[in-house]
Amino acid sequence: MYRTQTCGALRLEHAGEEVTLAGWVQTIRKHGSITFVDLRDRYGITQLFFNESLNTRLDETPLGREYVVQVKGTVVERSNKNPKMPTGDIEIEVSDFAIMNVSALPPFTIEEETDGGDELRMKYRYLDLRRPTLKRNMELRYRVNRSVRNYLDTQGFWDIETPFLIRSTPEGARDFIVPSRMNEGEFYALPQSPQTFKQLLMVSGYDRYYQIVKCFRDEDLRADRQPEFTQIDCEMSFVEQEDVLQIFEGLFKHVFREIKSVDITDAFPRMTWEDAMWNYGNDKPDLRFDMPLQNLKVNHRVYCEALQGVDFKVTNEAETLLAIVVPDGAGYTRKQTDELTEWVKRPQIGMTGLLYIKCGTDGSFKSSVDKFFDEQRQSEIAAFCSAKPGDLILILAGKEARTRKAMSELRIEMGERLQLRNPDVYKPLWVIDFPLFEYDEDEDRWVARHHPFTAPKPEHAAWMNNRERFGEIKANAYDIVLNGTEIGGGSIRIYQRDLQEQMFAALGMDREEAKEKFGFLLGAFEYGAPPHGGIAFGFDRLCALLGGQESIRDYIAFPKNNAGRDVMLNAPAAVDEKQLQDLNLRLSV
Repeated sequence: MYRTQTCGALRLEHAGEEVTLAGWVQTIRKHGSITFVDLRDRYGITQLFFNESLNTRLDETPLGREYVVQVKGTVVERSNKNPKMPTGDIEIEVSDFAIMNVSALPPFTIEEETDGGDELRMKYRYLDLRRPTLKRNMELRYRVNRSVRNYLDTQGFWDIETPFLIRSTPEGARDFIVPSRMNEGEFYALPQSPQTFKQLLMVSGYDRYYQIVKCFRDEDLRADRQPEFTQIDCEMSFVEQEDVLQIFEGLFKHVFREIKSVDITDAFPRMTWEDAMWNYGNDKPDLRFDMPLQNLKVNHRVYCEALQGVDFKVTNEAETLLAIVVPDGAGYTRKQTDELTEWVKRPQIGMTGLLYIKCGTDGSFKSSVDKFFDEQRQSEIAAFCSAKPGDLILILAGKEARTRKAMSELRIEMGERLQLRNPDVYKPLWVIDFPLFEYDEDEDRWVARHHPFTAPKPEHAAWMNNRERFGEIKANAYDIVLNGTEIGGGSIRIYQRDLQEQMFAALGMDREEAKEKFGFLLGAFEYGAPPHGGIAFGFDRLCALLGGQESIRDYIAFPKNNAGRDVMLNAPAAVDEKQLQDLNLRLSV
């Protein structure tokens, strides 16, 4: 056999045993006539000791980093124990060894702290995956996968596969399309989600379904987005919103208990979409710290009376004025406030400036607008914002949507600077009652905020034929947010044909188009479709959050880079002319 134990298994109680190990050479340390080697495999590292007699063989057949070797020897107690290693109390006194394969010099050091940059490590991903950091990430991903499956099994869910070659649907993100050789001029699409298939499974009577499934979206990339990603996809029949929230709140509590040893006993708080936008400026608020938005003036309506009667063009003409209170920030220097002003002027934030008020610990006030706001008015603004002596009030002015988004970003930035976003603290939240529609100014039409299969709140269903009320209709939808990141979302679905046709019509789709694109689903609804709803979670994103990181790339074995390329395979790549001919395709570039 190649090995009797793994490199992470041996302990002091194994002293005296004859063992065989196999793995990769991590490091080599020569000390005169003896040599120490760290041997690594997936399970850990064991120190090897080559005595003087074996050193002669090492001189003749030297080892190198990442050589694959097999060693035989005796487990002995180490004289210089390493408490940081699980195997640090022992070493193997080698009696024989064999080089099973040599290795070229690796392009970067395969250790916890490496000298390889992102692109280099992506090119040699198979080497990067040997590093302990990546190994821990892959192990965490596996454990989360197993934990999710175990919980869903106890709740009666079945894992059912759905197709990867499907029909393209224009609603939502851009599809990846796949030409069909046997059906000339026609194309499959890779699924953005198994949405319609899981609804059809509900019609089939499989009332608790799930998949941990690959999905594909041809969209611009960022740290938490990849062209192919993994989703925990779930659907249930004969449920209302409360049933779905209870089941999947239970899933998250189960995963946190098993993976992080965190026992969440309280019910997850719930917040409406409107409250989230009003108080935090976005629909995925980070609740690890306070600092809510203070709405001084919104859409020209003044809420803070201290703004009235002031001859200051910025506050008078601004559509919206929002503030946050930075605790104990009154001591910020002019250099610090100027730096924050430049921060909000960055193109990605898009503001023209920043106002501030310092609330002195002695009851005095000092601001960037002393010329226009006397201390009394500044005191009134501080009272409106619930600011305390020693706090700093930051104020942004501008158009409603832009200012709210900018203040949301500034709140997160201040939380980061004040070290309030502790990665070891977990604050889950349900956000509910989203708008069903949003108006797309570019396309001059209403579009579905979630997707066209989301049901309206029952009390709003009657408004589906009244375009003047589209902006008021709430979706029977819900997102789960963790530490300011949306990690899942879902809804109660439409299950009656007439209501689904109303939804398609609201999106500008006539009957013929709806029948052409979704006739299979509309037809299924005529054969006893049950009430149903579901949810999907970003599996990669969940793993990254549980690992205390923002980027999902290091929790995917073979990810793409920010340009959507696999630099290891050099994909995407050109294909042979013969392949194009078989597909009846001709390139125009």
